[in-house]
Amino acid sequence: MASFNCTTSSSLSTLRKQPLHSDPFKTPPHLHHLSPPISHFSTPPLTLKTLKPITSQTPLRSSSIPITSDLSTTSAPQSLKSRLKNGETLYGLFLLSFSPTLAEISGLAGYDFVVVDMEHGHGGISDALPCLHALAATRTPAILRLPESSPMWAKKALDLGPQGIMFPMIDNPKLARKAVSYCRFPPNGVRGSAHTVVRASSYGIDEGYLSNYEEELMIMCQVESEEGVEKIQEIAAVDGVDCIQMGPLDLSASMGFLWDPGNKKVRAMMRTAEKAVKGGGGAYLAGFAMPHDGPQDLRQRGYHMVSGAVDVGMFRSAAVEDVNKFKMSLMKGSDDDDDDETAEGGGKHGDADDNSLFSSFGDVMVKWAGRQAIQGMLRLLALVCTLLLASNLSFGFRYGEILFPTIARDLKYFYEVR
Repeated sequence: MASFNCTTSSSLSTLRKQPLHSDPFKTPPHLHHLSPPISHFSTPPLTLKTLKPITSQTPLRSSSIPITSDLSTTSAPQSLKSRLKNGETLYGLFLLSFSPTLAEISGLAGYDFVVVDMEHGHGGISDALPCLHALAATRTPAILRLPESSPMWAKKALDLGPQGIMFPMIDNPKLARKAVSYCRFPPNGVRGSAHTVVRASSYGIDEGYLSNYEEELMIMCQVESEEGVEKIQEIAAVDGVDCIQMGPLDLSASMGFLWDPGNKKVRAMMRTAEKAVKGGGGAYLAGFAMPHDGPQDLRQRGYHMVSGAVDVGMFRSAAVEDVNKFKMSLMKGSDDDDDDETAEGGGKHGDADDNSLFSSFGDVMVKWAGRQAIQGMLRLLALVCTLLLASNLSFGFRYGEILFPTIARDLKYFYEVR
């Protein structure tokens, strides 16, 4: 093989062939004036023999650009727990579609948090990860709701690095204590340790992860049964439980009101649970905004976190409204076209003098007036017959004097109808 080198003379440039050098680190003779020999570099070439692992004695840092957990303070959103401690009331959304685009839109729209729902949504851990990426890009805290309360699901979810984790169907304090243990490393829990390589610790770059994860992670226990409400104060008092999430739909189903979540008995049960959590003071209260709930009302009842919508439900409502609006516009446009044709004399009733008489409302009124006229005539006939019969009796004249005013009223009514 050969390489081409361009040399410059005072009159022209010429090409000459030179053999390729087999040693890539040796400077070709004709380039000595452009580059120093490789031995002049302070750092030897990077090979498998010279590659050294990063240790705590040789941290991978730059004097100008830090690449460790120092970045987290500027890129991570303020934690949910710190905002709640400041007395804020947070408003969020449930994400069932597992769409990173909708997750990103939700964050950009200004929701304080988004719950990626693996209980009722179709996705799992691998589907949730892109949603967490999208939410992180908008600095929006993510909460992962598990499909069940188990150490396996908790371990996988926590390794993704959400700010909160929600355990469904916590009916007693024993289940609550188990849920907390799934979130703690030994000896305080049973969570598997892979903190050096998972997303939760920035893949090991966040050196302070083990020191801060308990303080930053929000553990939420969902109470959604009669049994859970009866023991809700004990559940809220479990060490490590940060928030009680109320589940009004499952609660109404457990009470026998599947089709009536707004039933008075369900609402009374909800008030009992809310007062118990609010009075206990050990955990925050979170819940869904039902159609009969107002924001100020929820706040007065003690809610610190409120979820007002589901992404799938919002898209459904918007889609149905859009379709109906379009079709109604088409129908209105068709009616307007018919009216135009009628005005020009080309419609079905083009020979009529008053076109409005043949509108749908006019047709109804004509039929109604006709029925009233027939009824009035029948009443008039009946009264006349009665009058004639009465005139043959001894008190006929007196009876006639009583009936004539009635006949007059009916006649007046009849002509008014006409």
